[in-house]
Amino acid sequence: MQHEYLARAERIMQRIQQLAAISEDPDGVTRTFGTPAFLEGRDLVQHWLEAAGLVTRVDGIGNLRARLESHNPGAKTFVLASHIDTVVNAGKFDGPLGVLMGLDLLEQLIARQADLPFHIELIAFSDEEGVRFHTTYLGSEVVTGSFNDALLARTDAAGVTLADALVAMGADASQLAADAIPAAEWLGYFEMHIEQGPVLWERNVPVALVTAIAGQQRVELVFRGMAGHAGTVPMNMRQDALCAAAEFVLTAEQFARTHGQGLVATVGKLAISHSASNVIPGEVTCTLDLRSPNEAQLADAYRALSSFAEDLAAQRHVALEWKQVQQTAPVACDAGLNSLLSQAIAECGHEAIELVSGAGHDAVPVSAVAPATMMFISCYKGISHNPLEDVEVADLAAAIAVADQFMHLLRTQNPTR
Repeated sequence: MQHEYLARAERIMQRIQQLAAISEDPDGVTRTFGTPAFLEGRDLVQHWLEAAGLVTRVDGIGNLRARLESHNPGAKTFVLASHIDTVVNAGKFDGPLGVLMGLDLLEQLIARQADLPFHIELIAFSDEEGVRFHTTYLGSEVVTGSFNDALLARTDAAGVTLADALVAMGADASQLAADAIPAAEWLGYFEMHIEQGPVLWERNVPVALVTAIAGQQRVELVFRGMAGHAGTVPMNMRQDALCAAAEFVLTAEQFARTHGQGLVATVGKLAISHSASNVIPGEVTCTLDLRSPNEAQLADAYRALSSFAEDLAAQRHVALEWKQVQQTAPVACDAGLNSLLSQAIAECGHEAIELVSGAGHDAVPVSAVAPATMMFISCYKGISHNPLEDVEVADLAAAIAVADQFMHLLRTQNPTR
């Protein structure tokens, strides 16, 4: 049996490598939502799904979807899913591993002609990372019926609206509402994902149970001062937007370090308008990403840093534009599904480690309409969003065995009925 799991893991690894070869950047892995590389990668995954005998479709937001039908047409739907978009200069496993593990599970069920008491839908979400339009979960929000049509007017860095991007992809935005799975039809949701943290790697354990996902606040800040000649404007008369932004960056870091376990703050983008070595920066745009599994802690941090930014702008005589671009509350995974997953992990001979995810996942919007659970898989030194991202074949084989057992328990016990 172990040999079978290793063979399945090797096949998934081969597919991971094939998909990773498709990229906007020939020196790395970059497939952002709607780009030619993204579409080529999605086509490859669709080919694999159809080769397995699954009927596929692409919905109005560009999600790739396939269903394995139950003998009972009135049965509910259990969703296996992850995403196939990436950050810039990404690793190979974040997102696609979960999709390809889901495909492997369906291939086994088809080969065994398994009797399904529920439908299974495998979804490769089109946009989880939110890189292009600076908003996450576009794909899963459509599937859960929570998509905000106002997002269609949002523009990317080139000024292309989401609506226009969908047209260019051949997608039909008029179908977005119809693409949702009604809440009454959901049985549950299972996402398999690399940990993106070091706990499993350091403890030499292949998998873990996710108990909760941290909430997020994402902000775009613009500091506007006065551009001027670097050699002629006295230091005490400057309105330097970059110095204001720099002070904010360091304060955000220090705030997160000193205000409680679990809170993290990141400024991941910084752009200087009309930058030159001999010009005082007049306008700087930056981002703030706040995360915590504690909703009150997250709200307090947001208010405190917003207040600090306003005071800083006043002290430095610069204008401030503070725009919240995303807010998601912390979510807890479903107790019933987690119990089954914990049982599957134990029955496969592993310690049932429980982890809170600091990263966001499509399970966040799904949890509002359906029971959701997640399994983390050990990754090399916990590295993610980086070309060094990697997974050991033995750990993947162990994760496949757990996923098989979980699906067996779900078919025979089904705690969400």
